[in-house]
Amino acid sequence: MSGARFFLMAGALSAAVAVMLGAFGAHALRGRLPADLLAIYQTASQYHVYHALGLLAVGLLALHVPTSGALRWSGWLMLVGTALFSGSLYLLAITGQRWLGAITPLGGTAWIAAWLLLAWAARGLAR
Repeated sequence: MSGARFFLMAGALSAAVAVMLGAFGAHALRGRLPADLLAIYQTASQYHVYHALGLLAVGLLALHVPTSGALRWSGWLMLVGTALFSGSLYLLAITGQRWLGAITPLGGTAWIAAWLLLAWAARGLAR
């Protein structure tokens, strides 16, 4: 499977999961979680959607630059960042285990690196 196809599929599937988890939070968790934990869950969902779109951007750019290592790394870091950032916040909100918040910045760092790599990969496309 090409990198472009993989990241386009991963982005689309990640967006679908983000919508499902967002709906679950809005309907099943509202009224069951304290306001602070529900806000944490909503943050996880919001950033999950953003980075699903980022994966789609990686996949679309990879159609034009299929051998870009920077794009490949960007895509993988977006996936890892989603698992660490959003995943830790979803679990924190549902379980109340505050120690999970220590994992969240690792996901944010992965996302920052992913976006910087995406910018690096895109730098020469408009020439």
